[in-house]
Amino acid sequence: MSVRDQQILDAVPLMIFATDLHGTVVRHNQPAAARAPFAPVGAALHDVLGTTSEAAQCTRAFAALRDPAVPMVRWEFAQSGGDDERVMLVQVTRCMDEGMHVGFVATLSDVTESHRAREALISTGLALASSIDLARVYREVAHQLQRAVRCDAYVIAVADDETLALTSVQAGGYTDSPEDVATRLRPDWLEALALGTTLVHRASATSREVTAPIISEEGVLGAITVRLSITEATYELAETQRVLGTIAAQTAAAIDRAFLVRRVEQKRRTEAIGEVAAGVAHELRNPLFGISSAAQLLRIRGKDDPAVERSVSRMLREVERLNSMLSSLLVYGRPQPLRLTEGDPDTIWDDVIEANRPRMEAAGITFRRLRSTPPVLLHFDAAQIGQVYLNILVNAIDATPAGSVITLRSSALGSGAWRCRLHNGGDAIPAEALPRVFEIFYSLKSGGTGIGLALCQRIIEEHAGSISIESQPETGTEVTIVLPQGGSS
Repeated sequence: MSVRDQQILDAVPLMIFATDLHGTVVRHNQPAAARAPFAPVGAALHDVLGTTSEAAQCTRAFAALRDPAVPMVRWEFAQSGGDDERVMLVQVTRCMDEGMHVGFVATLSDVTESHRAREALISTGLALASSIDLARVYREVAHQLQRAVRCDAYVIAVADDETLALTSVQAGGYTDSPEDVATRLRPDWLEALALGTTLVHRASATSREVTAPIISEEGVLGAITVRLSITEATYELAETQRVLGTIAAQTAAAIDRAFLVRRVEQKRRTEAIGEVAAGVAHELRNPLFGISSAAQLLRIRGKDDPAVERSVSRMLREVERLNSMLSSLLVYGRPQPLRLTEGDPDTIWDDVIEANRPRMEAAGITFRRLRSTPPVLLHFDAAQIGQVYLNILVNAIDATPAGSVITLRSSALGSGAWRCRLHNGGDAIPAEALPRVFEIFYSLKSGGTGIGLALCQRIIEEHAGSISIESQPETGTEVTIVLPQGGSS
């Protein structure tokens, strides 16, 4: 071998050993000599590897490579050294000279970091597979990040369902406030999401940051950023990017799964309540009819007695109120299948507003409107969405003081969905009552049935949308409805 050839071998970052047909080392490069505890030439390959347990593996490799159909044999083994166990990869091939098999060439490389990353990815996948709570998913990802990537700081950011704005949900290691870190990293998150790939940015003279997008079939979910020390030789940047990208994909799947479980649980709960409500309504219809008939007969027989007339009128009013409640219960408990048509949801608002304009004018209420431009086309059930609009508008009118303003704003969202917000400046909903406003039979209105908002929520969720209420003493109450571009779940 020429000097030039030896220089080339010495420059290769792998440990290279050439052996004869019996597995005795006859040549090596400089990295191999630096690793071996003794002069390698003349020693058996398995002795040079540093463990006698590799003797059988080397024998099997040499035997296999005598078959021309086998191009390479590789295996990994653990090697203890001080406080740290290293994982080494051995690859053995044939050494040929003018078509003759004259020996073997073995390369030895340290794959400890890759091995640890692989184990961490397996651990991450197993941990996230059993996580169906979003908060637990974020905590588990943060824990696994520090194991798999050995970063000194990390941030997990998630996109808001409505606005797609990225906000930090889990972070550690950064000394700046979460808001400042999110502001600085937001351009990196957006770039990674736009390109759909893992990116590296220099954070300072001594550190770099790696950002991976969290994207699923449902769309943009967020991003993960980790900070690494440039001076740490143990980090292989390409490996870190690969590992982080895999963790981001596992995170996306876990988030999707958590959302799906939440939707399924809510749907099952709603269906169970609906079945009970429909059963109660059915059972009460006949007794109420009997009470109404008896009251009307009593009115006829006691028509000359004012006291009887007052009592009967009260009974019939209550029967009518209960019948109205039972009708609502039947609608809630036995929902009609959605009849989706394409249209602009703002046009449904036009009809509902016009029908209730005389009522608002009589109360001295001013109605202000800011429409989505250009119009948004969605698939929805016009009749059922109209019922939702009517319920929340009537509630707003009832809660708005005379001479006040009701404001309706609608807009298209970045995800392709449509959102409307109906605001009134009346008395705020008490903080302790706000979490319960969509519960069936819960009402803050005198004489209210507590079915209207529950029915609204059911209809919107059947459309795979969302409805929420915010209420503050200083600003009043605002109902927000979001309808997706797709239509229904």
